[in-house]
Amino acid sequence: MIDVQTELECLPTGAEALIRRAVESALLREGAAGDVCVLVTDAEEILRLNTGYRNIDQVTDVLAFPAWEGDAILCPPDGYLGDIAICLERAQEQAEEYGHSLERELAFLSVHGALHLLGFDHMLPENEKAMLAKQDEILNELGYRR
Repeated sequence: MIDVQTELECLPTGAEALIRRAVESALLREGAAGDVCVLVTDAEEILRLNTGYRNIDQVTDVLAFPAWEGDAILCPPDGYLGDIAICLERAQEQAEEYGHSLERELAFLSVHGALHLLGFDHMLPENEKAMLAKQDEILNELGYRR
């Protein structure tokens, strides 16, 4: 199950379904199954999360919290994959900056977060290349081409 939560009143119509579909597509593409919780939040909350969990005092667009990274949870028996937090304000800014729709940006951030939950990262150039290619494949399948 993909659970999308928000306290924001300005979430565009259809955004929750789009996020759910993007995360599900990423999981299916990688042959993974499990539960994911996605929080769509504001800059203040994403800053609090980024500072609290990553010791980075800045607003970011997406954060992923894989269940397998926790000290107490080595292999969740219930199939819980983890949490994703998306900053709606950053998504809006980036959509404008990159010249594409907010829907495309939300799909990108959802896929990006889901891939992080599955162990993908972009710390090394070769890992980044593989992750970007995977993101593009999934987004293309969803109809969000560059």
